[in-house]
Amino acid sequence: MRLPRLAIALLAPVCTFFVPLDVQARELQAHRAVYNLALADTNDDSEIESLSGRWVFEFSGSKCSGYALKSRIVMRIGMSEGERLIDQQVTSFEDADSQTFRFVTKSFIDEELESEVKGTAKLDDEGTTVAYEQPEKVEQSFETTLFPSAFLNRLLDNAEKGESFFQSPIFDGTEFTDSAIMTSVVVGKPKPVEENDPEAEALGELSEDEFMAVTAAYFDGEKSGGEEVSDYIVSFKLHENGVQRDMLIRYDEYSMTAKLADLTLFDTDDSCPAQ
Repeated sequence: MRLPRLAIALLAPVCTFFVPLDVQARELQAHRAVYNLALADTNDDSEIESLSGRWVFEFSGSKCSGYALKSRIVMRIGMSEGERLIDQQVTSFEDADSQTFRFVTKSFIDEELESEVKGTAKLDDEGTTVAYEQPEKVEQSFETTLFPSAFLNRLLDNAEKGESFFQSPIFDGTEFTDSAIMTSVVVGKPKPVEENDPEAEALGELSEDEFMAVTAAYFDGEKSGGEEVSDYIVSFKLHENGVQRDMLIRYDEYSMTAKLADLTLFDTDDSCPAQ
């Protein structure tokens, strides 16, 4: 069972290899968001008959102290052979200059630990180096990537410049891998929240702000019929402070929605001086 990546969210001019500089210039909004999860569609090959659950996403810190993330997705999946309970728990910390990223991801199925991914990723002049502690002690090196907060900052910076398309490799620590995930992103123009928007009440004061429609396709390098195809595609609404909502996550066999149910905005970290 594939779960949505934290970088949906979770980005630079179109290029594949670069060292991210000055990606923490803006202040991302610290917040806690709760999303209701539901099955949107399935294809003829899918064994999934129903899906429901909740996603609690907490983002804290500041541009000068770094950003911490806590996420927990709990889903109940109805399948042809019975019901399964999926529980994914993620914690991570990205330092202020987005050069070091620490992560722990635990995935449970029916309350039994299915996998644990733990380690530290670092950027240098040679690329990205990931020192895994779990599921085994091993070091992997691959191309220069963006970590989640830097990725989101790039997306917002590009959108502010009117650049509607770009791609970038990303590493978010949610899977044990020896390569980065390439992400292609399309960003729409800002538009206001409509009065009849079903998430307007949960948005609170953000219902007065504009948002952008974003679609991100994630590629793991595999090819089908000689062409590379996306592993999955995420569409969502992104506010200029980094809050995301109204998500549609599409996999090969099924798609699911994540609708904003509750949102709490936190004050800016007092240890970070205003600029």
